[in-house]
Amino acid sequence: MNIIPTEIPDVLIIEPRVFGDDRGFFFESYHHRAFVEKIGVDLAFVQDNHSRSGQNVLRGLHYQIQQPQGKLVRTVVGSIFDVAVDLRKSSPTFGQWVSCVLSAENKRQLWVPPGFAHGFLVLSEAAEVLYKATDYYAPQHERSLRWNDRDLAIAWPLEAEPILSGKDQAGSPFADCEVYA
Repeated sequence: MNIIPTEIPDVLIIEPRVFGDDRGFFFESYHHRAFVEKIGVDLAFVQDNHSRSGQNVLRGLHYQIQQPQGKLVRTVVGSIFDVAVDLRKSSPTFGQWVSCVLSAENKRQLWVPPGFAHGFLVLSEAAEVLYKATDYYAPQHERSLRWNDRDLAIAWPLEAEPILSGKDQAGSPFADCEVYA
C-alpha cells in the first residue's frame, strides 16, 4: 500500500496495491499487520458500515463526543468528496480540515483517526461508501457539526444545493461544538 500524507499528519490517504487483468482486479482493502507497521495505528475495528446516497447528498459532519470512532473510509460505487475536521483541542491542527476524493475508480481510502468530525458529499449519480469504525455507534454521544460553518470554511465542490438530513441541517456551529481534550 502507498501512504499519502495530508496537511493534517494524522489523517492519511491510503492507496492499495491493485492487481488487475482482463478478468478484473483484486486488492486487500485492509490488512491489520500492514496498517500497524506502515501507519503506526494498532486499533481494532469493531463495526463495518455501508451507506448509499444519491448525488448532492451531504452527510456530516458527524462525530461522537464519547466513544470517538476512528474510520477507514472507502467508496465502492461512484465518488465522494470526503472531509475530516480536527476536533482535538490539544492538537496543533485543531479546527483545520482536509479532504480528498474517494472513488470506486481510484480505490483510495481515508484514515480518519478518533477525535475528528467526518462527512462527505456525493459527486456522482450515486455512491456507496464503506467504512470500518474503531468503536461502536453510540447515538447518545453523536454530534453534528454544521457542514457550512464560516469558521471552518470547507470548500465543498457544490454544483447544486446539498441534500441534508434534519440532523445535519441543525448541526452546531464550530464555535459552540463539544470538542476533545
